[in-house]
Parts: sequence; C-alpha cells; structure tokens
Amino acid sequence: MEPVSRRAFTVATLSALTTARGAAAAGAAGVSSGAVAAHVAGAAAPAGGAAVASGPAGHPRAAVTEMRGMWLATVANRDWPSRTGLTASRQRGELTALLDAAVRRRLNTVMFQVRPTADALWPSPYEPWSQWLTGTQGRDPGWDPLAFAVEEAHARGLALHAWFNPYRVALHADPSRLAAAHPARRHPDWVVPYGGKLYYNPGLPEVRAFVERAMLDAVERYPLDGVHFDDYFYPYPVSGHAFDDRAAYERHGGGFSSRAAWRRDNVDRLVRETAAGVQRLRPGTRFGISPFGVWRNASTDSRGSDTRAGVQTYDDLYADTRKWVREGLLDYVVPQLYWAIGDDSVDYATLVSWWSGVARGSRTRLYVGEALYKAGDASEGAAWRDPGELTRHLTLAKKQPEVRGHVFFAAKEVAADPAGAMARVVADHYRRPAAPPRRSP
Repeated sequence: MEPVSRRAFTVATLSALTTARGAAAAGAAGVSSGAVAAHVAGAAAPAGGAAVASGPAGHPRAAVTEMRGMWLATVANRDWPSRTGLTASRQRGELTALLDAAVRRRLNTVMFQVRPTADALWPSPYEPWSQWLTGTQGRDPGWDPLAFAVEEAHARGLALHAWFNPYRVALHADPSRLAAAHPARRHPDWVVPYGGKLYYNPGLPEVRAFVERAMLDAVERYPLDGVHFDDYFYPYPVSGHAFDDRAAYERHGGGFSSRAAWRRDNVDRLVRETAAGVQRLRPGTRFGISPFGVWRNASTDSRGSDTRAGVQTYDDLYADTRKWVREGLLDYVVPQLYWAIGDDSVDYATLVSWWSGVARGSRTRLYVGEALYKAGDASEGAAWRDPGELTRHLTLAKKQPEVRGHVFFAAKEVAADPAGAMARVVADHYRRPAAPPRRSP
C-alpha cells in the first residue's frame, strides 16, 4: 500500500473506470518462534479462550465476542515502520505503540501485513527480507518482526492475523531492482509486468504452489490466530493495458469456456488450497479475506447488489467472493465497504444488506471493512467531513444479525484519530471490551 491508503494503488485505474468514489481504495530483538510458543503456552492465545474484563469491584466479567479489528499495513511504510532504516529498537517501539493504540480503542484483532510485495517480515527460507524494514530488499533487520508482533499482541490480549498479498511482486516494473536472489529473478517466466508494476502469474500452477509454500511457512512457524488476504488477486484493471497470460492460458486453460472462467478457477484454487493448508498445519487458525466491496452490480447479474460500481470483483479481479462465502471456503469475510451511507452510486447501507444476505445460512462469519482513513477528509465528500459518519455505519450494521464486527483501515488512523471518528465509535459502540472470535466448528 502506498502512503495514503489502499485507494492509492488503483487511483489511476479507478478514476477512469469507477463511478463510485473510494472504490478500492516493541521487546528484545530476534524473538524466536519457540519463545512465542512458550509465551502462548503460559497465557492462552486470545482466539483460543474466553476473554474477561474487570467488572464492578474488580470482579471478572465475561466479555462479549465480536470482531473489532484494524489493518496494520507495512507496504510503502503506510502504517509501520514510519520509514525505512530505523533501528530495531525504534521499529519495535513504533510497533508496540500501535498495538497499545488498538487496546486503548478496545479493539481485539490486528491484521499485520507480513508479505506485502513477495517478500517477508520474518526470516523466510523462500523470499527476501522486506525492503520496507531496512530500505534494501534482502537485508536482515536484525530481529524477527512477526515473532515479536505475535508475542506482543498476545501479551495485550489481541489476536494476530498474518496478512499476505499472494501475487504482487513489486510496485515498480524493473526486475533488476529486486534482490539478486529473489524468486522473481530466478524465474522471470513467472512474472507479468502490468500497469507499471510486477505480478506473479496466477495461471501457472508452479507459481500458485510456490506462493502457498511461502505463506504457509509463517503459519507453520508462528502461533497465528488468523491468516488474511486482502483484495489483490488478479490486478485491478488499468485502462489501455492487458495482463499478458495468453501463453499460460493456452497451456493450462483447456476445458474452460473462457479465459475469464479459467482465471476465476485459478483464484478459487489458491483460496481452497490455502484454507486446507492452514488447517493442516495449525488447526483452529482462522482464514479470511477482505475483498473489494462489490461482487457484481445488479445490472450485470441479478444476484448482485443494487450498485453502480466501476469495478466488480467477479469480472475485473476474477475473484468470486460470493461463491467463497456461500460454499464456506472462508472462516470470515471482510468486504471493504468504503462508501458513505446514501452514496449515489455505491451506498454503504445497500452493501451491508447485500453481504448479510450472502452470509446468511453459511459458515462464513461476516465482518465489515470500514474506511477510517476517509474520516475528516474534505476531498472524500460531505458525508466523510462529519466525524459521526463512521459511528452511524456501526449503528446501521447492528440491524443485520449476520454482521459480527468491523475492521478499520488503518492502524495509523486508529492511533492518531485526526477527525475524532474513532473516539466516537468507541464511545458509542465499544464501551465494554470484547473477545476476538474463534474459528467456527
């Protein structure tokens, strides 16, 4: 993610395509996974047991259970670390400050981005250290951020979900800028340049197998409470550019009615295989995805939402998010509903109702992704200038029993809260603590 928001990654595309605004928009160094496991053995992981809070006269009181999460983005130093090249001590201090902010806001879950651009925030045997730590991809920062984050989150009663981006390789299109040992340089045939960036080709089975191994390495090493993907599968469309996977389609697309159907199957396989791998390696760890909020407009598909979005995940990202929920491939889904109530093209209220209908009767828990970063931003329209917009979102969502909580983008705004919107949410909705949800049986 670029320094402002998710939207920055696709603003050029969405300005041409969308009719809706905001479419896509720290302890001792080198903590080992063994130390984390020992810590958790001494204090139950938050997603594995009931949380309690102090009641009157100090008596314990069982907390309610709901998702209260925040995304903590590391790509382009969006939330953490504040810049590259900080000392390990300074990086740890900034990270613990963000975790402390989550606790102050009575949140209970952190989606920590640990694989932002085909790199790693842990000592991965598959991929280089992330450039967002030291400024140089592949340079050892001298400590293990993921191990530290898990331990410090659990010490505060927070669940930690490791957030991975499966196919994004670089925010530029120059392979020579990647670390010398980067898999994308060793396997240039795996990589597709598109829209000024580099991506792994989701249509190659060997690519899918590799990215799954790279991500599941973290699941095997650390006592994660969850594994999380966001909205990036096939890249957002860029006007005038074509994603060149013709050779892969000719080799592997036999039996499909179209390249689009084949692409959707590629993404389905990634989701299904990752879910199975997570449960094989660490049973009880939850797997969830936060897709762009519009599956399809009703004008395209009668099963879609009454919206007029310029991007549809089914058609443009080849992500059949409705199917994943209906078939129970996910433990939870967090659609990014980054619009205001009453938006002319994409109404928050309409999408909350639509996603509630999709989740109804499924095993997939529904949480709502909230655009905290828009609060108080005059460029986002009149509704977002009102710091009460976000609290009204939670009030409206409470009318839908399928909505089991919310996740806020992103950590920097949770901590700083420049418009006071997060404080309003806490005062109106989070007066008591809540336990993070556990995996559905």
